[in-house]
Amino acid sequence: MLMSSTKPSNSGGRFRLSTGMITLYGVIAAALFSASSSAPTPVYHLYQESLGLSHLMLTVIFASYAISLLISLLTVGGLSDYIGRKPMILTALLLNAAAMIIFILAGSATELVIARVIQGFATGAAMTTMGAAILDNDKARAPILNSVTAFIGLTFGSLVSGAFVAWLPLPTHLIYVLLFAISAALLLLLPLIPESTSGKPGALGAIVPQVRVPRAARRTLARITPVNIAGWALGGFYFSLMPSLVRAATGLTSPFVGGLVVALLTLTATFVVLIMRNRPGAQVLLIGTVSLIAGVAVTLGGVWMHFSPVLIAGAMITGIGFGGCFSGAMRTIVPLAAPDERAGLLAAFFVQSYLAFSLPAVLVGLAAPVLGLSYSAYLYGAAVMGLATISLILARLPEKALSEA
Repeated sequence: MLMSSTKPSNSGGRFRLSTGMITLYGVIAAALFSASSSAPTPVYHLYQESLGLSHLMLTVIFASYAISLLISLLTVGGLSDYIGRKPMILTALLLNAAAMIIFILAGSATELVIARVIQGFATGAAMTTMGAAILDNDKARAPILNSVTAFIGLTFGSLVSGAFVAWLPLPTHLIYVLLFAISAALLLLLPLIPESTSGKPGALGAIVPQVRVPRAARRTLARITPVNIAGWALGGFYFSLMPSLVRAATGLTSPFVGGLVVALLTLTATFVVLIMRNRPGAQVLLIGTVSLIAGVAVTLGGVWMHFSPVLIAGAMITGIGFGGCFSGAMRTIVPLAAPDERAGLLAAFFVQSYLAFSLPAVLVGLAAPVLGLSYSAYLYGAAVMGLATISLILARLPEKALSEA
């Protein structure tokens, strides 16, 4: 609720939002960017039909978002520490709103790529800024809120988009209108949000990417790299081609089913992060790795049987792996770096992760016209399970054996 305040406020007005409402604003804003990123997924098959796009073009459109997000993270991701949170939030919201307008008006693959690039840059800028803003305002709840907001947004975007496309008019427009309206509402509320950092000099130097893996973290990163690549590559497949695979494998044409399968992946991941938040990172990573292997196996079984309930079960099991691998990997490697080394380590981790998120999916787009989407999915799934298995083997090797490898 709004409350009056006689204390100085950086918002520049007589009223400011209460602490709880400021935190809620941050959570909704953070979730908005994730929702915007997953919203196009159920719409892709309509673009295929109306614009004559290939599976390869769909993966290129998706990859343009992931690469743009990575570039944004590496350059302006930490800029809010220098120029303030509100200027970065303003910029990210304006870019997201612009991307939604381009999506609404898009009539070609080029325009979809442009929208995705702008959206990716906005999301990269917002991820770290909103996470920091939530931490500034609510240190007690920030760790858990920052762990789940992205997954909540991804779930909302894919599920609501699937429902809109399936049952409401203007299927390639309405979800973007909704997301534009939320962006506009957050822009209107932004003046009520107090600035939570005074900034500091050195902004130009901050946009130069610093990618470095500290010596203390190298062996551990080597152990988890295969499963980290596997998990992010699988996520890239889900968000680019999974609805198309559901249609090809089951014959179900409702966009809601494809959106549901993707949403179950992220929703399950959300619960995994919450339930396992107090468990050791290595244990969470082990559970995630095993679940990733099992989930992909079940999913491929559903493709082979052309049976949607098995695909849905596979998505839920895979979600355990997706959430467990992400949470476990972060909690395993971050403590190994000193405070002044963490930015470089996280940059290296995100480079690895977002390249795996985008490039392997493009390979499926290349293979699908030759092998068919289902057989391409079999090969992709086998590669994911193989990488995860390698990490299981590496986890059992002694440190000396790994260092001599």
